[in-house]
This record gives sequence, C-alpha cells and structure tokens, in this order.
Amino acid sequence: MSDTASIVTRFAPSPSGNLHVGGARTALFCWAFAKGRGGRFVLRIEDTDQKRSSDAASIGFAKDLHWLGIFWDEGPLWQGTGGGEHGPYFQSERLDIYNAQLQRLIDAGHAYYAFETAAELDAKRKAATAAGRAYRYDRAALQLDSAQVSANLASGMPAVIRLKCPGRDVTICDEVLGEATIPATEIDDFVIRKADGFPTYHFAVVVDDELMRITHVLRAQEHFTNTARHMLLQDALGFRRPVYAHLPIICNPDGSKMSKRDKDKALRKAVAERSLTSPPAATVDASVWNAWLADKNIQLDLDAAQRLADSIGVALPEINVDDFKRSGYLPEVIVNFLALNGWSPGNDIEKFDLEFLRTHFDPRRVVKTPAKFDRAKLLSFNCDAITSMPAEEFERRAAAHGSAYHPDFMARLGPSGFTMLARASQERSKTLDEMFRGNRFLLVADDELCWEMGKQVQKAMLDGSPCGADHLEALLPILEGHASWSAADLEALVKPFADERAAGQLGKVAQPLRVAVAGGTVSPPIFDTLAILGRESSLARIRRCVTHFKSLREANTR
Repeated sequence: MSDTASIVTRFAPSPSGNLHVGGARTALFCWAFAKGRGGRFVLRIEDTDQKRSSDAASIGFAKDLHWLGIFWDEGPLWQGTGGGEHGPYFQSERLDIYNAQLQRLIDAGHAYYAFETAAELDAKRKAATAAGRAYRYDRAALQLDSAQVSANLASGMPAVIRLKCPGRDVTICDEVLGEATIPATEIDDFVIRKADGFPTYHFAVVVDDELMRITHVLRAQEHFTNTARHMLLQDALGFRRPVYAHLPIICNPDGSKMSKRDKDKALRKAVAERSLTSPPAATVDASVWNAWLADKNIQLDLDAAQRLADSIGVALPEINVDDFKRSGYLPEVIVNFLALNGWSPGNDIEKFDLEFLRTHFDPRRVVKTPAKFDRAKLLSFNCDAITSMPAEEFERRAAAHGSAYHPDFMARLGPSGFTMLARASQERSKTLDEMFRGNRFLLVADDELCWEMGKQVQKAMLDGSPCGADHLEALLPILEGHASWSAADLEALVKPFADERAAGQLGKVAQPLRVAVAGGTVSPPIFDTLAILGRESSLARIRRCVTHFKSLREANTR
C-alpha cells in the first residue's frame, strides 16, 4: 500500500445497534492506517435501511469511538469532532446526490427500472430451486418499452432500479486476501435503488467512497464478494477504484461468530436453570416475556436483557464496546487487545498504545484467517493495567465508573468511604467493575444482611472451642468501648485480642469478623472493611451475627 499524504480511509457503520467489537477493530485499523501516513479518517453513517436504523445507535457509535480514543477528521459533528467539505455524512441526507448518479446510469443505459412484486420474484426463486438451478434475475423488465416504463412510473407503480451488469468476470486484488476472480455467472442485475426510494448499500457506498475521496477501503471479509458488485458500479459510473483490504472476522474461541445472540443464549440458559416462569419485577413487560419464551428466534432488546440479567445475577458475555465499558474494561486495553485480533506488530510485542499502533500499523501483517477473541487474555491485560496504575488514577477512574453504573454505591459510601474502598481494592481488581460487584454487602441494610452457610462460613464461626462466634462475643464489648474507627486503630485493637484469645492466630478472629459484616468469607482486608462500613453499621452487624450463630449452635446441640 502506498504511503502518501493523500490517503483517506473511512468507517461506515449502519446504525442498527451498538458498536460491535469487530466494527470497533475495523474503525481502529482504518484510523491507524490513515493517521500513520498523514491522511484523513472519515466517519460515515450508512442509514439507508430505514427499518433498522436509529438515531440512538448513531449517537452510541460516536460515544463508543470517542471512548476508545478514535477521533474522525470528517464526519458527523460530535463534541468538537467532525464536519468536513464532503458531507452530509448521514446517507439518509444524501438522497439528491444518489438520485443524480442513478439518473446518469439510466441515461447511459447502464441501469433500468424493474416493477416485479416481491411475490413475483419469490415465485421465480422457488421455480429455479425446483428446477435445480441457482436463481438469477431474468431481466424481464428490459422487455418493457420506454412508453410502458414511463406509464408505470407515472401511475406510481412501485419500482426498483437494477444495474445492467456487463456479463464478465471480475478480478479483485485485495491487500490481505490476494487476488480472486468472481465469475460473471455469480453476479446478476442487482438492485441499486429500493422501491422505497432509498439506494441500496451497494450503490450508496460506491458513490460516497468516490465523492468523499476514499482511497483505501479496509472492511470485514464478509464484504469481499460485494466488492465485485462495487467494482462493476465504479466502472459504469466512471469512478476510480480504491485499494481494498478485507479483514478477518473476530470469533469466539470455539470458532462461532461473536454476536448478540450469545447474550440471548446465556440469558435463556440462566432463566431455565432458575425455572423462572414470570419476569422479575421492573425487568421485562409480561407480554414481551411470554413472546420471548415462546420463540427462540426472538431476542430481548439490550436494555431489557441487561435489566433481567442484573435482576437474576447473571453476567452476559460482552459483545459490543459498551458491554466492555460497562464491565469495567479500560479503553486503552480494549484498543490494544483488538489490534492484536488479526494483526501483530512482530518482535513478540503485545503491549502498546494508540500512538504505537498509529506509527506501526501495516495491513500486510493482517492475517487471513479468523481471529479468536481470547477473553482470558483480555482480562489479564486489564488486570495488569489496573494494578500498575497510580492509586490516584485508579480512584479517579473507578469513581467515574461508579458514578455511571453504580450510583447507589457512591451515595452509600461518600467520598471518604469510596477512597478507602478504592485503595483496599486496587490490587485485587481485574476490572473497574469488580470492586462494586464484589462488595454488594456494603449496600445491604444492617438488619437485612444474610449469612452464607457453606462449609467455610461454618468452619469460621462454629468449629473449635472457643469457636468464631465465641471470639466475636468476647470482642464485641471491646469494640463497643472503642471510639476511634480507623483501619489502623482497629488493627491495633484486635491483634492483642487475637494474641491472647487465639494464640496469636489473627485469622481465627479476623475471619469471623469478616463473616459478621460481609455475610461471607470474601471482602477487602478486614480492618479496611470495618472502617468503610463505619462504627455503627459494623457493631450492628456483629451483634446480629453473634446472636444468629449462638442460636444456630444451640439448635444443633439439642
């Protein structure tokens, strides 16, 4: 690929959902290739499919790209990014441009109107299948004379416009996949304008790539066969051909395609395991729930799916950029990891930032085979980044995450409590979300905390003589008589008690304390946990715990 300042790439998503990680990687590679060579990166919204497009999805794309640090030189205006001389950058606002180019093709005899109904075309497809041959449009519309065409259009008869293909093979020279020839028999006279008046993807993308001066098209391999159609359109319109590079798809480790259906499968499995026959309150409308359960082809919208998942305590697999953001992954880690899915800088280099990618990205190092998304490796990358960042930065970024996704936590803890939790959690956190998900006990009302009754809890509380409950009962008045409640002061108070009562085994006292205030055997360091909870909450929970386990022991000895 040439290294000139005139290079222009584009990312052109359809606003029909959230930004998939595969789309994010395409945008990343397009950005890196252009910016690393002094070129321009264009964002274009391909919203000609009115049934599937939404304004909310367009905004979501912009937010996701900004979060990743991918900024466009031309495109929709968003927080100081965008604009440009080749707009509008929403295809739905470019209909006059497309219509002018369509008319050029019709006037030159390269395209024609066709009036068949969907039912008529379906019948022809079924007839071809029954005859054991592949369906190709039979060009029946070309038998109409110009007077009949004009009369049909004047009467308002629905019509599409088809490209009159030249009937020749098309050879694609791809920078990743190499050279391939698509036989003429595989390309019939395809539709370039739909009956609703909007251009098809094939037509709009060709016109926009030409008028926006796109020089290099980097996109997913699923578009490879479309390229032959696009080249035929470029020839018919007299347009130049950009350089093409088709990127491998990103798939799950088992080779299946990463898709939002993965979320649906996980949710259905969890619902079945819990034998749920009705939706939890404030999650999914009952009629939607019933339709979803009755038909495996129906999927809940993302917000409803997330509400249901949160309610029943199931983690859905991350598929879209926003999923990873919600799960507490760092944008710089996502960028680093996505770049390694299908590309490598060589020399065993794995950890790098956007600037490194900008200066080193070369499509010639993109692999041809599907890239497998290794979630364990991504989590390891994220853990390394979190544990190595300065404490102040972790607190700042965790606070922003908490404010966005866990406002109840932030309100409960307050600034000082949150600072203590962040400092106690950083070394144990693989994601920004982990400190919130793993410490839900902090939000439970003191008189509603329940205790796990697994083997570890029973061992901590009831084994031995004296047992953990006995230690807590003896420690309680000492804690009640102590006014200071900092982690350091509490440690100084409890250690001598453990030396005297538990032969210096601090765990014999610390673990029952943890069970008492957290409901289980997992929490941040115990003295930090007590300080975060505060004196009154800690004492209230310890009192209830002593009463609970004394009663349990007495019941067991009857």
